[in-house]
Amino acid sequence: MRVALATQAAPGRPNEDFAGATPGAAVLLDGVGTPTGSDSGCAHGVPWYVQALGSTLLAGMNQSEGSLTEVLADGIKAVASMHDFACDLSHPGSPSATVVMLRRTAHAIDWLVLADSVLVLDVIGAAEPMVICDDREAQVGERYRKAMDALAADTVEHVAAHRAYVENLRDHRNRDGGFWVAAVDPLAADQALTGTVPAENVRAAALLSDGASRLVDRFELATWRQALDLLDESGPDELIRRVREAEAGDLDGARWPRGKTFDDATAIYWTFS
Repeated sequence: MRVALATQAAPGRPNEDFAGATPGAAVLLDGVGTPTGSDSGCAHGVPWYVQALGSTLLAGMNQSEGSLTEVLADGIKAVASMHDFACDLSHPGSPSATVVMLRRTAHAIDWLVLADSVLVLDVIGAAEPMVICDDREAQVGERYRKAMDALAADTVEHVAAHRAYVENLRDHRNRDGGFWVAAVDPLAADQALTGTVPAENVRAAALLSDGASRLVDRFELATWRQALDLLDESGPDELIRRVREAEAGDLDGARWPRGKTFDDATAIYWTFS
């Protein structure tokens, strides 16, 4: 097996993504940041949260024989216990994250996806890869993003509209009819998309934060097949370089309206023998 990993923070901000891998498991988290002018009720912040949860999940996947759903639920509960004495975990802006988990055993590959990071499986013999993404947040967000998307990025007005957008989404977080992320409630793990595929059927897998997947799903500058080929030939660093090139060519968001001009971008590319 071969694992290649790259992560790059958005310019001028701490990295709120996490990625890690061992010989039998990989995990990627994309932290949900707190917009300028909003608070979170947490003294530690999103980078701390994703580091704590990501490392806990990676250890759990290697040490537990439980399902990925169980590992995620236990991880959420464990991290909540690390800061519930110091932070207001009932605050709607309490740190949270998307989750992608992948575990390979002798005969199977188990996967879990919660929220809008992306898992792409290169299935042997298939013309197109298998793409798994939980798009419930995007569905909710469509109701609120029109005002933000109509404004030039990084203007005072756009910053205020982005803050309002994120705060509107908070009202739908981890609720029926809304969307689910890893935060405080371990029951969110039950809402994750999960599956198992025979190990011999998969050649490679890509785990992508939405800051890396935007080359395909927002910018439409590559197909999923082309993205896998790029990862295979040139690695995650080149994928992220192309994302940054596209972002830099559309600083005002006129071509691709988005909440963040630049986003943290993280990719894991795992090739199986």
